[in-house]
Amino acid sequence: MVSNPVHGLPFLPGMSFTDPTKTAFHRSQTLGYRNGYAVVRRPTVGIGGIRLQNNQLSQAELDELACNMPPLTYGEPKQPPPAGFVPAHVAFDKKVLKFDAYFQEDVPMSTEEHYRVRQVNIYYYLEDDSMSVVEPIVENSGILQGKLIKRQRLSKNDRGDHYHWKDLNRGINITIFAKTFRIVDCDRFTQEFLESQGIELNPPEKMPLDPYTELRKQPLRKYVTPSDFDQLKQFLAFDKQVLRFYAIWDDTDSMFGECRTYIIHYYLVDDTVEIREVHERNNGRDPFPLLVNRQRLPKILVENAKNFPQCVLEISDQEVLEWYTAKDFIVGKPLTILGRTFFIYDCDPFTRQFYSEKFGISDLPSIDVSKKQPPPVKQELPPYNGFGLVEDSAQNCLALIPKAPKKDVIKMLVNDKKILRYLAALESPIPEDKDRRFVLSYFLATDMISIFEPPVRNSGIIGGKYLGRTKVMKPDSLVDNPVYYGPGDFFIGAVINVFGHRFIILDVDEYALKYMQSNAAQYSEEALLSIQTHVQKQEALQNTQTEEDPGTKELETLIDTIQKQLKEYSCKDNFGEAFQVHDKEASGYVDRETFFKICESFNIPVDDSLIKELIRLCSHDDSRINYYNFVRAFSN
Repeated sequence: MVSNPVHGLPFLPGMSFTDPTKTAFHRSQTLGYRNGYAVVRRPTVGIGGIRLQNNQLSQAELDELACNMPPLTYGEPKQPPPAGFVPAHVAFDKKVLKFDAYFQEDVPMSTEEHYRVRQVNIYYYLEDDSMSVVEPIVENSGILQGKLIKRQRLSKNDRGDHYHWKDLNRGINITIFAKTFRIVDCDRFTQEFLESQGIELNPPEKMPLDPYTELRKQPLRKYVTPSDFDQLKQFLAFDKQVLRFYAIWDDTDSMFGECRTYIIHYYLVDDTVEIREVHERNNGRDPFPLLVNRQRLPKILVENAKNFPQCVLEISDQEVLEWYTAKDFIVGKPLTILGRTFFIYDCDPFTRQFYSEKFGISDLPSIDVSKKQPPPVKQELPPYNGFGLVEDSAQNCLALIPKAPKKDVIKMLVNDKKILRYLAALESPIPEDKDRRFVLSYFLATDMISIFEPPVRNSGIIGGKYLGRTKVMKPDSLVDNPVYYGPGDFFIGAVINVFGHRFIILDVDEYALKYMQSNAAQYSEEALLSIQTHVQKQEALQNTQTEEDPGTKELETLIDTIQKQLKEYSCKDNFGEAFQVHDKEASGYVDRETFFKICESFNIPVDDSLIKELIRLCSHDDSRINYYNFVRAFSN
C-alpha cells in the first residue's frame, strides 16, 4: 500500500493516507524485443502508476538535441552518436585469407625416401575466425588428400586460446593438432588486408620440393624387351590410345533401307573394336548407344568353324585364322564386319598421325558422303477460277490456314477517302444501252473500282450498284502476274474493259481533274491532252455564257452573297454530278422539272428569296435552266 502525504503535514507515521484507487505496484518494463533484437524503453510511470516527472521527449528529438552544436558551449561539446553497429558476419562475409604452407611427413618404411613434403593451403575465414587446411589433390599420388582439417576454430595453446589473423604471417611455423605447418606465402588479398591492419609481413619464402617427386621426374631406365609379342608392352605403350573412324552403312538397296552413320573405335591396347550409333534428334529410333560391344572381331574363320554356335559360345583363337587389326581400317575403303558392309569416310587427327607414323600413310582422304538436297520444287499455282481476287485465291495454295494478303498500310493512310469519279457510257451494240450513263469511282487507297448507274425514270432499266468495289485486271495481263487498272488509265476518251464490258469515259469531276493536274507524271500525253481539251471547252462555254448574259456582274454578286449567307448548304459532293447525269448532251442546261427535283433531293431551299433570284438569272428560257452557275453558288 502506498501512502501519500497531505500538504502541510510532516512526513511521519500516521500523517499520511493510503490511496485506495491504486492497485498496481509493479515497476514498468524497460526491456523489449523488436524484430528479434533487444531494445531499451524509457519508463514513463513509476510504482503505483504515478507518471514520472522527467524529460518526455521522443527518441528522435533527443538525437537531434545530441547532435545540435550551439555556437557557445560551456565545457566539452557533446560527441555525435556512434555509427550503426555492423556485425562481423556482415562486414567480413565471403572474405577469406589464404596462406601457402607445407609440412614434412616421415616415411619410415621406404628405402627411396625418408620424408615427404606435402603442400597445403590454409584458409582463415574473417567472419567467424575459423580455419581450414586443404591439400591439393594430385592424381595417382596414393595419398589420402583433400580437406585435412575441416573448418573450425583452432586452439593455439593449452589455455584454450584460438588462432587469430594477427597470429599469421609469412615465414613462421604454426602447430595445429601436433602438426607443424610452415607458412611460406599468401595471396594478394591477404597481403593487402594484413598491411591495411598495420601488420608488417615477412618476405615470402620458396616452396620446397618433394625429393621423391623430383626423383620420379628423372628419365626411366630403358629395358630391352624380347622380339616376341609382349602383351604387357602393348598395354604400357598403347594404354588410353584409341583410333576413331567415321563410317556409314548404306542399306538403301533393300526395302525401307536407309543410310545410317556410325563411329568405329579401335583400341590399340588389346586390338578390340567397338561400333557406336550416331543418333540424331527426333530420328524415331531407340537411343541404344552401341551397335557392337567392345570385342575382338574375326576376319577369317576356320572352315570347320562355319557351323560354330557363335550366339552361344565366344569365338576363340581355335576358330579364327585372322583377326581384324589396325591396318585393315583404311579411310575410303569398305569393311565388312559381322555381315554388314561399312564404308569408312573419315577419321580424327590422332588416327591420321598414328597411320602416318606407324604405316607411312600420310594422305588419308576425307570423303564427303552427305547427300545433296534435291533442288526445291517450284510451287506452281493452279489456274485462276475467277472467284475473288487473284491474291486471295493464291493464299489458299500457300498455307493450310489462309491469311489475308498484305496491304500497303502507308498508301491506305495517305490516300484514305480519296476517290476519283468519272462519267462513262457503255459501248454496246444494243440500242437501249447507248443512253445509259455510269459513274466510275476509283479508290486511290486500295486501287479498287466501283460502278454506279443513276436510276432514270421510265427508262426500263433498274439503276443502282452496277459493280461492287473490286480490283479490275487489264485485258492483256496474265493471271500469274496480274496488272490492274491504275489512276493513269482513267482519262476522257479512255476505254475501260470491266469483265468483258467496255466503258468509255466522257467526263471527270473537279477533284479528279485537280488530281490529274497535280500528278501529271502518272498520266500519258494522250491523257493530259484530253484534260487540256476538256478545260478549254469548259472555259469557252463559260465565256460564251458570260458574253450572252448581260447580267453577269449581278450574277457574280448574287453568288458571292449566297455563299456567305447559306454556308450550311455548301460543299455538296455529288450535286453537280446529279445534273451532269441528266444532261446527256453536256450542254449545261436541264429542264425545269428535273432541276427542281434535284434541288428537292439535296434539300436546297428554293423558296428563299436569294435562291429564287439566282434561278431567275440562270433561266435560259421558260423550259431550261443553266445549272452550271447555280452549282457554283453551293461549292467552294
